[in-house]
Amino acid sequence: MKIAVEGCMHGDLDNVYRTLQHYEKLHSTKIDLLLCCGDFQAVRNEKDLESLNVPRKYRDMKTFWKYYSGEEVAPFPTIFIGGNHEASNYLWELYYGGWAAPNIYFLGFAGVVKFGNIRIGGLSGIYNRHNYCRGHYERPPYNESTIRSIYHVREYDVHKLMQVEEPIDIFLSHDWPVGITDCGDWKKLVRDKPFFEKEVQERNLGSKPAAQLLEKLKPPYWFSAHLHCKFAALVQHEEDGSVTNFLALDKCQPGRKFLQVIEIESEPGPYEIQYDEEWLEITRRFNSNFPLTNRSANFWNVHLDKQDCRQWVRRNLQARGARPFEFTQTAPPYNPSNSVLSGTFPEYTRNPQTESLLQFLELPYLLDNTSESSQVPRSPLPLIRTGSLEDNSEDIPIDDVDDVDELEELAEDAVDTKTENI
Repeated sequence: MKIAVEGCMHGDLDNVYRTLQHYEKLHSTKIDLLLCCGDFQAVRNEKDLESLNVPRKYRDMKTFWKYYSGEEVAPFPTIFIGGNHEASNYLWELYYGGWAAPNIYFLGFAGVVKFGNIRIGGLSGIYNRHNYCRGHYERPPYNESTIRSIYHVREYDVHKLMQVEEPIDIFLSHDWPVGITDCGDWKKLVRDKPFFEKEVQERNLGSKPAAQLLEKLKPPYWFSAHLHCKFAALVQHEEDGSVTNFLALDKCQPGRKFLQVIEIESEPGPYEIQYDEEWLEITRRFNSNFPLTNRSANFWNVHLDKQDCRQWVRRNLQARGARPFEFTQTAPPYNPSNSVLSGTFPEYTRNPQTESLLQFLELPYLLDNTSESSQVPRSPLPLIRTGSLEDNSEDIPIDDVDDVDELEELAEDAVDTKTENI
């Protein structure tokens, strides 16, 4: 099976797909699957731009809307996770995962699916220690704070992934597992990106939860993005001697290293994206603990027996089939010739895919639960970090701006200033 991996999509689906089609012709081969490691920007229309946390100069419709509307069809099955620049209102509709467009599947805030006999897991968002132990309290429309916190990784989602016992073949995260730079050529990394050096040396560059998942799951492949550079590492797991091949990729732009094609052993095709039995069991078992306020989840309040739940899921999957529920549009797609005022869109819509999945699992729909305040929690710690890059924080200092781009601009400006002063 040939799998293409892409770093930060930033809504540029047309160019990524064209590049892969050119690769197929050049190498007389066939790509079976495309994986994207976040910042996918599934923007359907002008209203979705309001939930996209990017500076206004980067706010653009890009090309996802063509695939959502049906004007274009993804030439390869595509699986993506969320990053820190997403149409968060749309991804919240698909919290448990689902088709963002025909042939384009969102893995959910956390999730595992099968593609053929290959198991693919992923964790959306980026790590922020201030919000990690909180629940998913944000609801659209987002304010200046919640538009940022909505994409912060939560302990609840990581805890569910930590329950996975069966082997994962590929795992996706947007930010890198903290400490991964120890397993690769970090000196070259800081030569290319000198503003990473302090975080690398202090082992603060990356996500602690991702590192915990890497240690627990030990997948043969782990792919990330976020830092807009290519970086490879080889992780030796001491317990069982297994190895994880880690690769981070850049964003889709000319001259950038944003794509990698790998070949892995698999059963013969054809292949299709399917629900994963173990993950559905975990989802069903832990949904009663879903934290929907700023308080953390109570992981001790799990009433369903693991084996009974697994057998229930297996029996019902065999009866229904494992293919995900069908894609349905929940908002009008962008029309370049007829711009629509944002006020004409509903603030929130229940996605029929999500409703169908929850009905199948016999679970309540909770995503629009506003029984308790979803406002920003009061805390002595700021949700939005301010100050210089010298601040002592567990957050990577590039999480809440258009990260590397703006830091690179600042670095270039600093060099230009020094040059002018010589």
